[in-house]
Amino acid sequence: MVNYKVADESLAEKGKEALYIAENKMPVTAKVIRERFAKEKPLEGIVIAGCLHITKETANLARTLKAGGAEVWLCGSNPLSTQDDVTAALVKEDINVFAWHGNTDEEFYWCIRECLKAKPNILIDDGADMIVTAHKEFPELITSGTIIACQEETTTGVKRFKAMEKKGMLKVPLFPVNDARCKNQFDNELGTGQGVVSAIYGMHVLFAGKNVVIAGYGHCSLGMALRARGLGANVTVTEVDPIKALQAKFAGFNIMPIAKALPDADIILTATGCKHVILPTKENFNALKDGVILGNLGHFDIENLAQISC
Repeated sequence: MVNYKVADESLAEKGKEALYIAENKMPVTAKVIRERFAKEKPLEGIVIAGCLHITKETANLARTLKAGGAEVWLCGSNPLSTQDDVTAALVKEDINVFAWHGNTDEEFYWCIRECLKAKPNILIDDGADMIVTAHKEFPELITSGTIIACQEETTTGVKRFKAMEKKGMLKVPLFPVNDARCKNQFDNELGTGQGVVSAIYGMHVLFAGKNVVIAGYGHCSLGMALRARGLGANVTVTEVDPIKALQAKFAGFNIMPIAKALPDADIILTATGCKHVILPTKENFNALKDGVILGNLGHFDIENLAQISC
């Protein structure tokens, strides 16, 4: 029997259309791997819990894991990314889902706990919340050997687990998926870098001629800088690492301290994983243009003063 709590089950038909689109864009997962899994059943008897962005793409992964014999439980890693039509469609396919768009912090952790109550053997995390919760609230899953392995796919989450490992607090084998070259050099730079620019471009904002400031020059920031320039923007990069700053300079971007870049910026995008890249001060707020767009790429929205009132 499927266990779930979603926003609206009547959205399932719409969700099936979204799944169809994702599967056509992801043929390796949807066809090659799924067909093999359906024959070999390598995950027979395994319970997998994922705290992920519940989108049509994640649904594609969940269906493939189920085809391999796994019992799949899902909760959302970000309340704002959950697609309610997709969750409804997954429930109809006997995938256990606890996620809905816009849930509260209390509801967020309730959903995680419901998945952990299923005694999963493998955890797939996006931001570290599920694995950390397992350590804090479900230690018996670890001491009993129920959880045999975990995965973390974000830069933010991997940093948290490296800190836990250094302190001797990480008690389960963990695969840092974000460290895979295909993840950080392709997904982060090409896919993630395009995502935030696409979101703003979809607001009918013309990038050509705009002054775009990119905070940081890691894989994701590089992707944003390249795409903003490709749309005709005048791109400035701010970076505290001198080697990365030099890389950005040789790639043809303007380089300057962020405080100096603020007054002329039309769009500011951060992707550092650090708090207060734009310090939440009255001086910085007053330096911004009226109507400037502030965007943050990353698991936590802690980087700029868009989250405060001045």
